[in-house]
Amino acid sequence: MFSIDHHSSPYPVGRHSTYAKNGMVATSQPLAAQAGLDILRKGGNAIDAAIATAACLTVVEPTSNGIGGDAFALVWTKGKLYGLNGSGPAPKSISIDVVKERGYETMPAHGWIPVTVPGAPGTWAELSKRFGSLSLKEVLQPAIQYAEEGYPVSTTLAKYWNYAYTQYKEKLISEEYKHWFTTFAPKGRAPKVGEVWASKDHAKTLKLIAETNGETFYRGEIAEKIANFSEQTGGFLHMDDLTAFYPEWVDPIHVNYRGYDVWEIPPNGQGIVALLALNVLKGFTFSEKDSIDTYHKQIEAIKLGFSDALKYVTEREKMPYTTEQLLSENYAETRRSLITDQAMMPEAGDPSRSGTVYLATADKEGNMVSFIQSNYMGFGSGIVVPDTGIALQNRGHNFSLDSNHANKLVGGKRTYHTIIPGFLTKGHVPIGPFGVMGGFMQPQGHVQVIMNTVDFGMHPQAALDAPRWQWLKEKQVEVEHRFPHHIAVGLAQRGHKISIQLEPNSFGRGQIIWRDPETGVLIGGSESRTDGTVAAW
Repeated sequence: MFSIDHHSSPYPVGRHSTYAKNGMVATSQPLAAQAGLDILRKGGNAIDAAIATAACLTVVEPTSNGIGGDAFALVWTKGKLYGLNGSGPAPKSISIDVVKERGYETMPAHGWIPVTVPGAPGTWAELSKRFGSLSLKEVLQPAIQYAEEGYPVSTTLAKYWNYAYTQYKEKLISEEYKHWFTTFAPKGRAPKVGEVWASKDHAKTLKLIAETNGETFYRGEIAEKIANFSEQTGGFLHMDDLTAFYPEWVDPIHVNYRGYDVWEIPPNGQGIVALLALNVLKGFTFSEKDSIDTYHKQIEAIKLGFSDALKYVTEREKMPYTTEQLLSENYAETRRSLITDQAMMPEAGDPSRSGTVYLATADKEGNMVSFIQSNYMGFGSGIVVPDTGIALQNRGHNFSLDSNHANKLVGGKRTYHTIIPGFLTKGHVPIGPFGVMGGFMQPQGHVQVIMNTVDFGMHPQAALDAPRWQWLKEKQVEVEHRFPHHIAVGLAQRGHKISIQLEPNSFGRGQIIWRDPETGVLIGGSESRTDGTVAAW
C-alpha cells in the first residue's frame, strides 16, 4: 500500500496505529466508537455502524453536533464510491431584504435567522434504507439508551460544554433561547467531568425517528413541533420547508495525487478546497516533511484554494464555474505559477481562462464509510425545540448578504458548507476513509493528512499526530505549540505572519482507517487532541 513505518511516530505524542481484521470504528468519543463496534458485532455492516456512531455522537458529544444538524457521507460498497449530501436549505420565507429589515448587515450566528433545514436524521434514514443490513430501530438503540440512562461526561466534553454555557449566559438572553438552558444546563451550569448526563427528550425524539425511519422529523410529529415553535418565536422555518427535504445522492469529485485518487463531496461542500490545493501541490516535489519550503508551499496552495472557494462555492447549480473548470490541469498550472518563495496575498482566479464530529467505519466485507455531522459553531443557533432535545444548527451563518456574491442568501438555497468527509482510493481499489473536522480547518487538515500519508510515508496515527498549521486570512497563519520552532521562524522570514496557538482543538480532530489491499488488514488512527479512539475487532 504505502511505504510507511508501521511501528513508530516521530512526534512526541507517540501513539501507535490500531490494527484489526473484522471491523473498525474511529471517532472522537469512545462511547460512540464502541456503540458502532457493537453494531458490527451484531451482524451490522459499516453503514449500520456509521449511523449508530453518528446517532450516539448527538448524545455523547452535543457540544459539536446534534439531531438538528447536517451530515455528509462517502460510502464504499459493492465496488463503488457513493456520495450523500445531507445538508438542508435555508427556509423559503427568508431573504436578504428580510434579514436587513431586522437590522443585520451580516448573517448572525445565533437565533432563527441562520437556522437551515436539518439534514442529519434524513441522512441516517437514507443510508439505512439503501445500504443498511439492520433496521434503523436496532441501529439507533445504543444512542437511545445513552440518552435515556445517561453517561459520564468526559474531560474534553465538559470543557467545551462549560465554554458554551458561559458564552450563552452572557449573549443569549431573550425568550427564544430559554429552552437551551433548560435542556443543556438544567442545574444552572454545564455538567462537570464524570457527572452522569441524560436527556429523556432526546431519547424520545430518537425513538420516534427510529420507529418512523426518519419520517417524523420532516413529515410528522417532530416536524410539527419544530414548525410550531418557529412560528411562535419569530422563526422562518415552516412545515413545507421540512416536508420538501430529502438528502441528495451525488457523484463524488476527485483529483489524482501521485497515483492516489483523493475524493470529496462536490459543492456546496468545501472539500473542493483540499482538491484545489492538492492539484497545485502535485506539481512540486517534496523531499522531506519538516522543511520550510514544504510548509510554505502547502500554505500558499491552501490560500489559493480558499480564495477560489470563498468566491465561487455555493449550491452547485448556482456556481459561476463548474467543478471540472476549477479542478482542470490547466487551471492548476496557472495557479501553481503564482507561488514564489514569499507569502502572497491570496486572490481568486478565473477558471474560465484555463465545531463538527467525524467518524470512519469499516467491516470485514469491504464496506467503508466516511461520515461527518455538525450543528456548526458548537451547539449551533442556540435555539432548542421544547420537549425534543433538538438543538438547531446555524449553518446559514455562512450565507452572504451581498446580493452580488455567489453564496448570497436566497430562500430554499443551500449555503457554502464547511463539513467534508474524505476518501482515498488507488485505481479502483479502496484505501479508506479519512477526515479532519473543525470549520475552515477541515480542507487544510485533509491536505496535511494526505501529504503525511502519501508524500512522507506516515502510518495513520503518526499522520494525525504530526504538528499542524492553519491559514486564517491574508498572510496570517497559526501553528501548534509543538510545531518546529526553526520552521516557524523560516516561514516568518518568507513573509508569513506566524502566531502560536496553545489550544489543540483549533487544529481540527481527525480519524483515519486504511485497508491494506493485499492482506485486508485495517489500520486506524484517531485524534490525539481530543478523546478520540479506535474501536476494533
